[in-house]
Amino acid sequence: MSKDEPGGSGTLRAADLLRVHRQALLGDWEQAMHAFHAGRTERHSWLMDHMPELLLALAEVIEHGPEGLGTALWDEHAVIRLDQGFDLGEVAAEYALLRKCILRRLEPQIRQLAAGELERLEEALDRVVTRTMTCFSQARQRILQALDRMTQATLDSPSMDTLLVRLLTVLMESALAVDAAAVLMAEGDRLVVRAAVGLGTEKAYGSSLRVDEGFAGQVAAERRPLALRSAATDPRVVLAALKEPGLRAVYGVPLMEDDRVLGVAYMSSRTAFIFSESDTLLFRTITQRAAAHLIQARLQAGERAARVEAQRSLAQLDALLGATPMGIAFLDRELRYVRINQAMADINGTPLEAHQGRPLREIQPREIADLLEPLLRRALETGEPIHALEFGLPPTASRGGGRTWQASFYPVRTPSCGVLGLGCTVVDITRHKEAEATLRQAVDFREQLLAVLGHDLRNPLNAIVASAFQLARADEWGPPERRAVDRIRKAAGRMGRMINDILDFARTRLGGGIPVARQHMNMAEVCQAALEELQVSYPERQLVFEAHGDTWGAWDPDRVAQVLGNLVANALQHGQEGQPVCTTVRGEHDEVVLEVHNQGEPIPAELLPRIFDPFKVSPTPQDLAKKKRSLGLGLYIVSQIASVHGGSVEVHSSAGEGTTFTVHWPRESKPESPAR
Repeated sequence: MSKDEPGGSGTLRAADLLRVHRQALLGDWEQAMHAFHAGRTERHSWLMDHMPELLLALAEVIEHGPEGLGTALWDEHAVIRLDQGFDLGEVAAEYALLRKCILRRLEPQIRQLAAGELERLEEALDRVVTRTMTCFSQARQRILQALDRMTQATLDSPSMDTLLVRLLTVLMESALAVDAAAVLMAEGDRLVVRAAVGLGTEKAYGSSLRVDEGFAGQVAAERRPLALRSAATDPRVVLAALKEPGLRAVYGVPLMEDDRVLGVAYMSSRTAFIFSESDTLLFRTITQRAAAHLIQARLQAGERAARVEAQRSLAQLDALLGATPMGIAFLDRELRYVRINQAMADINGTPLEAHQGRPLREIQPREIADLLEPLLRRALETGEPIHALEFGLPPTASRGGGRTWQASFYPVRTPSCGVLGLGCTVVDITRHKEAEATLRQAVDFREQLLAVLGHDLRNPLNAIVASAFQLARADEWGPPERRAVDRIRKAAGRMGRMINDILDFARTRLGGGIPVARQHMNMAEVCQAALEELQVSYPERQLVFEAHGDTWGAWDPDRVAQVLGNLVANALQHGQEGQPVCTTVRGEHDEVVLEVHNQGEPIPAELLPRIFDPFKVSPTPQDLAKKKRSLGLGLYIVSQIASVHGGSVEVHSSAGEGTTFTVHWPRESKPESPAR
């Protein structure tokens, strides 16, 4: 028999050609597929998943006829291509390219093919393509139907648990091999079964395990689908529902939100040791959609909660705005009113609803708008608030005339959008300004009265002092009369110091300040002389004096004596009777320090911060019992005199150490501090 005759040694069979040239055909086909998918390189890594086995299976079909055409491999290939994102046209195209590659390899050998081989090849390819297309279409239709039912299951916005049960029911009804399914949600460090259908539902629902425990924990940890062939005996199975007798295949899928594990879903079967690619694809699709619905449901729940909270906050804000007597408003960047309260509407003299969306210039009088607009636009540009801005209109103005307002404006910011606008508060301070003016007039009148009173009292007081001096020199007075004259002299001395304090206080408040006449002097000598005069007035009290170091400087001797007199008089009044009042003058490098110390009740802690303020004295019960009263000006005058000399005064008082007033007198002439 010739080699060219059918059945001869030179005759080729298509099936043998596919086996012999399999590697070359695969290379040709892969190159063609790369060109077909140019620009979509992400698919190239798995184009060859089934093709080597498909070529061998095709050879079997050519050799043995249609009965050699199995379904498992072609169906698996179709489902995987569907899972990989191929559409029907792309699947058809890859088989068309395979046919072209085979025919090109056969072309040089075409005369050597046995009779009918090419026809059997074409017929086998057609059967394979038909089977693959049918399986692909059926799988896609099955998924689309399941997704449609899933969409219907979510139309009434059910709760999460109800939604999960509905989705699992769709799976059960779409995959005949599935006998049970469940969803475990991640809650803290545990996976809790929140939905279950089918076999073992009672055992499954509500059970839990650690997130790293068992088969479900492995799925969550590895974040990829996993399968078991015999769940009832597999040691990785922990859930009681998966230990049902005779339970075989289990397939688990993680529910993901980006990189976060929401939970784990599984399906199980008593009839199958392994689920088909079609069933696992359907399950993955359903679980992906379920995860999307869960995320959407959670976002919607969060949105609803945020809306409820916003409404509650707005209600509280409206109640607060309505109750406050202060005018409050929010203006946007175009200075339009966005939100105001009734008090602001009353201040503006325009109904509340008429403000919405209208610019400030349309609501406010022209004079106010001209004043505020430049300030508010600068606040928007710089982000700096405006505090306590006072403005008003003359009484002749048509609206709001004769009123005074105080307004503050605060930029309203968000972390992402910057300055949204300005918050505004307005208070009518007309009555406050009127009361302030009335009070100022009263204070001015009081200070003028004190000044006049102090000046006019000096002449009669001088007459009293002179008369008392003359009476003290008379020889005919007995001891009682001399004591009476002595009391007159003491009282006149106290009155003189009080009048001096009143006059000095009036000078400080009326703007003249305390006058001083500096001269070169020895402070120790001036203080000693002042103490000797005081000793005559208080012969029953012991006045101790000490001086150390260089005590020369440039000061006003009369003011120094006045300071010492006020401090010693204060010490005698509040100090403990029978205890000495000690005065110390100490020369330092740049200053001379004057200290007056007495023992007795300490100054109350609440009085210390304002001890040098005028009219601050609140007599203690002990002072009232001893009839000790004071205008409270002496220490104020001391602080003013020290200040005008560039110095300062301070006090330390405690029960154990007594009370010490310390005055610092700089030697150098410094700029005088303004009177308080």
